[in-house]
Amino acid sequence: MKGAGSTIKALLTLCVILLLLPAPLFAFERFDPQELHGFIDLRGGSRLQNDRYQRDTSLLEARLQLEYNQQFDSATLLLRGDLLADEVTSGKSLDLQTGAGIFDLREANLIFSPTDLTDLKIGRQILTWGTGDLLFINDMFPKDWQAFFIGRDEEYLKAPSDALLLSLFPDWATIDIAFTPQFDSDRYPSGERLSYWNPQLGRIAGRDAVNTAEQPDRWLQDYELALRLAKNLAGYELAIYGYRGFWKSPAGFNPVSGRASFPRLNSYGASLRGALQGGIGHFEFGYYDSREDRTGSDPLLPNSELRYLLGYERELAKEFTASGQFYLEQLLDYASYRQNLSGGEKPRDEFRQLLTLRLTKLLLQQTLTLSLFSYWSPSDQDFYLRPTVKYKLTDALLLTAGGNLFGGDQRQTFFGQFTDNTNIYAGIRYSF
Repeated sequence: MKGAGSTIKALLTLCVILLLLPAPLFAFERFDPQELHGFIDLRGGSRLQNDRYQRDTSLLEARLQLEYNQQFDSATLLLRGDLLADEVTSGKSLDLQTGAGIFDLREANLIFSPTDLTDLKIGRQILTWGTGDLLFINDMFPKDWQAFFIGRDEEYLKAPSDALLLSLFPDWATIDIAFTPQFDSDRYPSGERLSYWNPQLGRIAGRDAVNTAEQPDRWLQDYELALRLAKNLAGYELAIYGYRGFWKSPAGFNPVSGRASFPRLNSYGASLRGALQGGIGHFEFGYYDSREDRTGSDPLLPNSELRYLLGYERELAKEFTASGQFYLEQLLDYASYRQNLSGGEKPRDEFRQLLTLRLTKLLLQQTLTLSLFSYWSPSDQDFYLRPTVKYKLTDALLLTAGGNLFGGDQRQTFFGQFTDNTNIYAGIRYSF
């Protein structure tokens, strides 16, 4: 019933958007078929290692995406959705919150300007903030980690939000305020198609122990509020951020229900991005205030954290670009965390380090793209590699092949837990 409820609320959001439009806008003669675009994507993948809790096929799907963008005198309407035949999780009921079922509503929003210095975007939308490359500190909008780890296109890492985005443009800065009336969590690995480390069982789990976390879902009570203030100073993009909501993936545990939970969270941060030594550098910082356990004394709730990110990107040769990042998580109240840790549970490091490297080479008049994105954690001693090859046969036809390669010394680390999910995939996309 919970999935049905989230689906109904998402559909109601779409209805509200349509009701905001003046009646004449629905006249058939206003429909412009030239504004209807999309693609057909066929994609399949297989695990390279045996996983007793999952099937060998990691990805087997056909996807039809349709996008319609209509410009009116005072507003813009954007509709984008995917019809999906997913053989791996066939039989799942429609749930627009998690993207399960035969239809995934990616965007359905209306954009208009109430004043000369104000933009308003209401409805389902893809939101992204911050400076990181596949690393996120102040971007507190939902991610789809399942799509990312099985070989769907990189655009599907960003999951949609049902939100209202207000943008203000005074002379001194740009102000963005995003209000989500009902919490939108990450689409996190839950065991349905990706095995994961289950701390309650003390082992890797999958379809035998699907993580059905308690998700805050009270309309206008379990809301999220995000703020960004941005300014360009001498060619450098400076921004400060604030967020009030919940941890985006299950980070706590309710001993009464025996289920994982999403504890309340505030976050505050800043970022800086600009030209540096022939390339582009960026820095980002965030403080995660774990509102339900500010002393770090409850082992069932996450401690507060400080997070840091430093990155640099530069073209090393013609059509060959490299970028690297250093990411650091600092667990606060660490002594209290260790003192109250449950017996037998392996403690987290006080500092978690992560390095990323992206290499991109364009060949054959930019029709062939070779890329590698790699994560490596010196503290966790685990890694994740994303090699990708893309070849444009024509302007409309794209071939893709790649892999998601995981490894680590210990199974309870973030990337180490996904070792049995290591997979390769291939796909073909026709755009129109």
